[in-house]
Amino acid sequence: MTQPLMPKATAMWLINNTALTFEQIAEFCTLHQLEVKAMADETHPERIIPLDPVMTGQLTRQEIEAAEKDPRKRLVQSKSRYEVPESKSKGKRRQRYVPVSRRQDRPDAIYWILRNHPEMPDSEIGKLVGTTKSTIESIRNKTHWNASNIKAVDPVTLGLCTQLDLDLAVERAQALKVKTSGGDGAKLKPAQDSVKAAQEAASNPSMKYDPASVYSSMQKFKGRT
Repeated sequence: MTQPLMPKATAMWLINNTALTFEQIAEFCTLHQLEVKAMADETHPERIIPLDPVMTGQLTRQEIEAAEKDPRKRLVQSKSRYEVPESKSKGKRRQRYVPVSRRQDRPDAIYWILRNHPEMPDSEIGKLVGTTKSTIESIRNKTHWNASNIKAVDPVTLGLCTQLDLDLAVERAQALKVKTSGGDGAKLKPAQDSVKAAQEAASNPSMKYDPASVYSSMQKFKGRT
């Protein structure tokens, strides 16, 4: 079932204006039943302003009255008169939306990522904190208009992304780095190179040692002890 517009606000209106059960409201608004109960008991941590689903065309009075009479009935959302076209970029990750109040913190988050995860490409940073490549480049080159006031702050602390989002972005960046570099760590030399090096060492007189000189050195060492 499609999630209603502003589910918590819709749930609050249904709590205040109908005799529907918490289960009916929770299922329609895609919320947990305990969360609906907390809203009814005024113990919910958020201040929620009710939204009338009848006025917004999400429910009809007849649908609500029928559900009030039968607690087993599930509310059915009214079909919208306006069809929302599907996104043409289906399958592609869209740039993260950042609230206006948080956008001023993005330069600090970008600077933190550039310092702590230089392997992360600009495209990944842009998707993570919702910014543009030109902004990232200006911060990297210290040509940003507010460069003197930018400080490195974890984007998770700023609320621009979750720790899971950041960890996944770092993993993708590291995997891409390994893929483009052709592998990770030092590789063993081919066997023929090792054999060739050993043959060259054996044929080089400077690499050979004199048993007598080695024995005399050992005798001198024993004499010192």
